[in-house]
This record gives sequence, structure tokens and C-alpha cells, in this order.
Amino acid sequence: MRFSDTFLEDIRQRLPISQVVGEYVAWDKRKSQAARGDYWACCPFHGEKTPSFHADDRRGRYHCFGCGVSGDHFRFLTEHGGLNFPEAVEKLAGEAGVPMPARDARAEKQDRERATLHEVMEVATQYFEAALAHNIGARARGYLNERGVSPSLQNQFRIGFAPDSRNGLKEHLAANGIHADQMAATGLVVHGEDIAVPYDRFRNRVMFPIKDFSGKVIAFGGRAMDPNARAKYLNSPETELFHKRRTLYNGQTARKAVRSGKPIIVVEGYMDVIALAAAGFDGAVAPLGTALSEEHVTMLWRMGDVPVLCFDGDEAGQRAMGRTTEIVLPMLMPGKSVSIATLPDGIDPDDMIKEQGGAAFGALIDAARPLSEMVFALETASGLPSTPEGRAALEARLSARVKTIKEPNINRHYFQAFNEKLKAFFAPVRVNYSGGGKGRQNQPYSGARARGQQGKFAGNHSGRGNAGRVTVSDSLRNSSIMKSGRAIEISKREAVIISTLINHPALAGAQLERLADVEFNSSSARKILSEVIDWVTSNPKSKVEELRTVLIQNGYGGDLKRVDFIGRDLGIWQSGAEIDESDAETGLNHALALHYKSVELNRELKVAELALGQEPSEESFERLRDIQNQITSVDGTEALIEGFGLLSGRATPSF
Repeated sequence: MRFSDTFLEDIRQRLPISQVVGEYVAWDKRKSQAARGDYWACCPFHGEKTPSFHADDRRGRYHCFGCGVSGDHFRFLTEHGGLNFPEAVEKLAGEAGVPMPARDARAEKQDRERATLHEVMEVATQYFEAALAHNIGARARGYLNERGVSPSLQNQFRIGFAPDSRNGLKEHLAANGIHADQMAATGLVVHGEDIAVPYDRFRNRVMFPIKDFSGKVIAFGGRAMDPNARAKYLNSPETELFHKRRTLYNGQTARKAVRSGKPIIVVEGYMDVIALAAAGFDGAVAPLGTALSEEHVTMLWRMGDVPVLCFDGDEAGQRAMGRTTEIVLPMLMPGKSVSIATLPDGIDPDDMIKEQGGAAFGALIDAARPLSEMVFALETASGLPSTPEGRAALEARLSARVKTIKEPNINRHYFQAFNEKLKAFFAPVRVNYSGGGKGRQNQPYSGARARGQQGKFAGNHSGRGNAGRVTVSDSLRNSSIMKSGRAIEISKREAVIISTLINHPALAGAQLERLADVEFNSSSARKILSEVIDWVTSNPKSKVEELRTVLIQNGYGGDLKRVDFIGRDLGIWQSGAEIDESDAETGLNHALALHYKSVELNRELKVAELALGQEPSEESFERLRDIQNQITSVDGTEALIEGFGLLSGRATPSF
């Protein structure tokens, strides 16, 4: 019997969800706030010791933050109470004092017909199962064994075999009292005005029953045993029972698996799902003869917040991924997204599990990338555009992608994320400067005197070609070392880098482009580095004494004393002027590498702290702690390089 939305909503409004659920759980008195209609309990769908199951009377919904199950009054009774939907409605209507609506004879007739079609599909399923077990199914059993589908898996998925006969199933159904119209309505026979005698749709095929979420067979998929068959896989046509855009193979089992903490994994076909199930990935599902649809995405989100979509690594798989992102982006909601795992080219999940084991596939799923990263990767797959027009086109494509996202907050965050990614993507390539060679067009640079003339896009790059002046690129001209900052003391690692450059000016001249990306926290360090670069570019054969004299004359005497003190205090020998330049360069490279890593980790730390503040969870806390541990590790790393220091008569780690 069908019920109107108004009737069902009337029941929801009259009955608090806490009253319905309260018959099955004990509310936690300390955590619940009855006055606000806010209730907590241990989840009845999975075992737990601390309450993570929440019921909200204001919204009329329940949700478990542990296993992800959620729903309304009726869903709770059907999924936990064991009632079918009409029984749940009748029970709650009685409790709410809402009279049941008059029976709709036409709707009830359709329900009876649908139930009869389910019975037809069950008879067909049993016929195919019997054929697989019979002598006639020997070749099909051999094929399944070769694919690693054991007899227990065959029983679990109710796999069968359609004999190579035009009338075998049709005659069997007729013998069981099933009318020709019912055979046609289920798609089991091919019929039409131009077909004199209907015949079996599936012939000489391994048969995979397709079930709905209640576990009833609604369609079939058949894999041809004849290598010359026109279609390797053949699915049932659309029927009263089967709508492929609203059906997922193994959906019922996957929904149960998700409640026990298994991930939802979307793969391509039946055999992939079965192989994953055999390896313990019970949350695997597959669309049926169609690409992932909006209806599929909605169904997946009812099971879990972030299903993993698994695509082949070949060109076809990447095209499918691109089409899927176009479907998902407009549908995104807070907390609802997808992640994407890409298989190695030429390998499907079944192959990967057989060759590398379930652990390898599990690692692939664990490494699935967020949707935003994959969209950016797809748009930048051809590499960095070489022209301003190409970069503008890339920005336009990403902007068009973002505009399809309907939810305002997600739209805003995607815009910010892509903007940050583009800045990093467009960042100049680091190259060691040696006075020539390949790279971007270098422009004359006038050091500190040019700082005030730099805008977002510098307008005049011509400069004057002074004799003996080293030319550098725009990346150095606009780098963060030319910008003022906060009054923070020079750190130990900043002191190592500055001291080495002052005592070995030739290293500064050889690494100008790399130094362009250095981000110092101390404004004094940034200013000194700027002066060093300014002097070295104008005086490429500068001596240490000359450079120190210029820095002291420009007011950096106190800062140089601090830099020298840090070097003596820590015993940082490789930055001294007396050290062999090869050892000094090794120490400088190591210090710069650690500094870049430290800056990157501190950026990630800020993001992790913000995420933890916005949505406290064990996952976000573990991420924060992991970054903090990495920072500690970087700060404690020493230059343990084989042979380091021998040219200077030293072989002791420095920092």
C-alpha cells in the first residue's frame, strides 16, 4: 500500500523520534538534554561502550557517529525493528493517533503484480543455480574456478548458468504456471511485434542475480561463455522491478558492511565485487551497464559519507573519472563527497588482489585522494601551461568546475583550494644559477633599490645592463625575502644559512634562484639575505670582508653578532669562513632542505589546528600530532652525510 508524504509527515510530527527509538535503547542521562530534544545512547546497530548514537526530536532524525547509520521513524523500525514498511507505518500511526488512509485498490493491485514478478525472478534464479550445478554447467563451473570464485562464493552470490537454449527457461517458467506476459514483464524473454515466438534472453552465460536493498532478485547480468558473442556482458532490460540508474550490484550486503565499519568501494563489474568480497571488502558495489549516475551517488551517500570510487589507470578509466567528477561536483553537500583511487594501468581489482593480495588493494583504498585533488589533477594532467593564455585557460576551466557546485560554502572552499593549488602550480621552477644555461628569461635586478617598485605584476623588467651585474629572474625579484615582516629574532637555522652565505659569497651567487623561495620568519634575517643578494649580484667576485663591512655600514652589525654567537654556541663549524667551500655547500644545502620542510610542515600544522578546532575528532587530532612529530624530527635532524667534513678536517655532525 502506498502512503502520501503528507500522511507520513503527520505521523513524524506527532511522534518524537526519541519515543520511537526509546523502546529499543536506553538514553544516556548525563549526555542527553531532554529539554532540547537532544538524546544520546549506545548504538543499537553496532556494539559500542560509549554513546555515539544521537536522536534529534527537532529534526525527527537519528544518526550514529560511529557506524554512520541514520534515518527517520520508519527507517528505524524497518532496519532495526524487523518490520516491513507498511507494518511500520501502521504501528506508528496507531501510536500517533492518526487514522490509516483508505485503501487504494489500484495501487494494491500494482503491489500484488510487483510481488508476483519477484516470485518469477526467484523461480528463474533457482533454475540458473540448478543448471550450474548440473553436468550442463561444467564448463561454466570451470570458468568460475579459474577466476577464483569458489563454490562458497557461488552460493553467496547465487551465481548460476543459462544453458545454450532458446526455450529452456521459458519452458521451465511455463511449467511453474508463469504466464508469458509475466516472462516479458521481467525481461527474461525477448519479445516484440516482429518476433513470432519469444525466446530466452540469456543463453550460454554465467548468470549473476542482481538484488535490491531488500535482498530480492530484480534482474540478471550474464557473462558470455562464447568468446565470439556480440556482447561479453548482458544485463536485463529496464522493467517494473529493475532501473539500472537506481541499482547497485551487491548493494544490500554493502549497506550492512558499512555499518560494521567497512568502506564503500565502487568498482566496475560483478567479478570485481566478488573478488573484493572474497578478500574481505564486503562494502564493494558496482553500477550495472551504465556510468555512475546522480541516483547512484545519492544511494551511496545514504550508506556512507565518502565512498571510494575505484577507476582503472588507463585512458578509458581516466575519461570515466572525468565524467564522474562532473556528476558529483554539483551534488556536493557538507560532509558528503567521494574519494578516488586509481588502479595501475591494465590491472583491475580482481587482478590486483590475485597478484598482490588484499593488503595491497587495501593500501590503494587507504591512499584514495579527495575529489578536489583529483579534479585539479585532471585539469593539470597536460603539465604547466607555457603561455599566459594557457594559464588563463586553466584558471577558466577550474573556475567553471567550481561554478557547478551548488552548495555555497563548498563552492567557496573549492575556490580557495584551487586558488592555493594554482599559486603552487605556477610557482617558478627552482634551478641552481651558474651564470647561464636553460631556464626562464632572466632580467636585471637592482636588489634593495628595486623593492619599492614591485607590484603584483611588475610592469618594467628592462633594467639597465650594468657591467659585471648578475641577472636574476622575476621569481627572485618578487620573492618573500624582499618583504618586511614581524620583529622575530633570527632562528638557529636561519643563522646557519645566513652565516654560510656571508662567509662564502660564491655560494649565494650560485644559488640565487633557490634562495628566491626561502621564507624566513625573522624580518632581520630577510633583510640581511636581501642585502647579501643585492651585493652579490652587483659584485659577483666579492670577498667576505667586503660583504661584512657593507652589512655593518647598513646597520646590521648587531644582527651579525647574534648570527656569529649562534654559530659559536651551537658549534656550527661548516658555516665558518675557514671551511672548505665543498663542505660549506653541503651544509648549506642540508640546512635549506630542512628549512623548506619545516616551513611546509608549519603550514600544514596551521591547517590541522584549524580543522581540529572546526571539527574535533580522533582523526584530526592524530593528524595534528603526526605533523607535530614530523616538525620535531626535522628540527632534530643533523647532517649525517658520509664523508661530510673530511675536506675541512672535520667529521662531526653540525645541526
